[in-house]
Order: sequence, then C-alpha cells, then structure tokens
Amino acid sequence: MFDTDLFEGQVIVISGAAGGIGQATAQRLRRCGAMLSLTSQHAERLTGIAEKLDALPLAADLSRVRECRRVIDATLERYGRIDALVNCAGVWVQGDSEDATEADWDRCIDLNLKGTFFLCAAAIPALKASRGSIVNVGLDAGAIGTAGNAGCAIYCASKGGVTLMSKALALELAPHGVRVNTLCPSEIDSPMLRRHAVQYDSGDPDGYLNGLLRHYPQRGSARFIEPDEVACFITFLLTKAAAPITGALLGVDFGVSAGY
Repeated sequence: MFDTDLFEGQVIVISGAAGGIGQATAQRLRRCGAMLSLTSQHAERLTGIAEKLDALPLAADLSRVRECRRVIDATLERYGRIDALVNCAGVWVQGDSEDATEADWDRCIDLNLKGTFFLCAAAIPALKASRGSIVNVGLDAGAIGTAGNAGCAIYCASKGGVTLMSKALALELAPHGVRVNTLCPSEIDSPMLRRHAVQYDSGDPDGYLNGLLRHYPQRGSARFIEPDEVACFITFLLTKAAAPITGALLGVDFGVSAGY
C-alpha cells in the first residue's frame, strides 16, 4: 500500500510503542523507511520491539514533563532531527463516577492528556524546523459520548481534551508548516481490550465484548478494528498526500459515531 522508501531519511517518534497501535505503527513506518524513536513505560517489551526495528528505545513515564523532554532531547541527540510525532500512549479507566478516586483521575489525565501535550510541546521546535506533522490517537471516546463509553467519564475527559488540544495546536502551528491531526478509532482488537474484558466483565468477559459490539451498526457482522488498520491511517496522515489535512478528527469506527 505504501512505498518502502516513503519516509526515507525521516525520523518519527512514537509513544506507546509497546502497545497494539504503537507497535503496529512502528512496524509499518519502519517498512516505509523511517528511522524510529520509540517510547513506552514497558521497558522490557519496548527493548525487544526496538531491536527488531533498529529503533531507539526510550523507556519513560510520560506523565512527567521532564520525561517528555528527555525523550525528545535523546531523539535529537541520536538523529539530529524529528519529522513526525505519533502519540499512542494511553491508559484506560472505567467505573462509576461516584466511586472514582483522585488517583484514578490523575493516572488517566496525566498520561493521556498531560503527557500527550508535553511531548508535543517538547517536539515543536524540531517539527517547525522540519515542517513536520503530529498525529494524536484520541479514540471514539475523544469525539463523542457513545453508549459504549458509559462509565468512562474520566477516560472520555482525557481523550476529549486531546481532540480539542490537537485542533488548537493545529491552528497555532499551521503558520509554521506543522500539521496536527487526531485519529479516533473504535475499540481495538488487542490484548489490552481482552484485559479490560476480564477486569470489568462482572464475571462475563465475552458478554463485555459482545456488549461493545452491539453498539456497532453492523450488528451481526460487527468486529473490532485491527491495530494495523489504525496504523495505515496514521501512516497516511503523515504523508505528503495528506498535506491539506490539519486540525482534523478522523473517525475510524465502523460508523459508531455516525448515529449520535
């Protein structure tokens, strides 16, 4: 689908690179010739992925501003430039809002929103120099309050913040030739989703997953999106063909958000 030299000579930073979307994106961008700087809290898994892709592994807690800056500084020290930033890092929080704790709020907001913002902020000077691009992963929870996101107010707050922050950044950075877009997929078929099903299933993980699929317009043929399908759209948003697209929210959700 994409040429193997599409990003030849370009340096791309990917957060959440040890997760489903982040890893799939790293694999696809590497096949397109990009040099990669990968970051995640999961150091051991990150190292294994980076070795296979000849990438720079940077284990970091992106809920801390100094760690966001360290990732960008280390990337520039290694490669001398940054052409794109893809923010896939995130944590899920679910439960009745009346039972939510301050720790729940801080854990989710600090990584999903604060970490995304400060990684973008740290990368802006380098992206201005390369006239680069940012893609933030917001998920459908950052676009609309679908029935499938009931009980996920904190998570929706974090991803909704990412969506509007990205629009504001797009306007701020457009005069410098830097594009910023948000990709909002529906649930991803990944180990993380399976873990959520066990954690929040009330004894019925299959029922949890089927309950999510019932909100899809395809009904009997509904399925979860694959990580590499999301990676394809991220890759497109980083290409020259997407040059007119900035400040956009791209829903990749089987039409889940179309009926709300």
